[in-house]
Amino acid sequence: MEENKPVAPVKKSFKRVPRRKVCVFCQEKVTEIDYKDVNRLKKFVAESGKILPRRMSGTCAKHQRELSTAIKRARVAALLPFKAE
Repeated sequence: MEENKPVAPVKKSFKRVPRRKVCVFCQEKVTEIDYKDVNRLKKFVAESGKILPRRMSGTCAKHQRELSTAIKRARVAALLPFKAE
């Protein structure tokens, strides 16, 4: 015999589609990302010291490449740490 169990109502979940972030560098029409601009570069580095990916930073592909190169140069020049303390 089958047991009579109450059936829970099915809830519809509305998944909100996040709006794509606009590239900060494209908005400001920056031609070149300077590795000596440490305050700007710090915004794109996580607390652990890793470079943030595009989906988190909101940069376009071109500026993400330039950004990662600038961060790596700043690390070699000892302007940014390789690893957070």
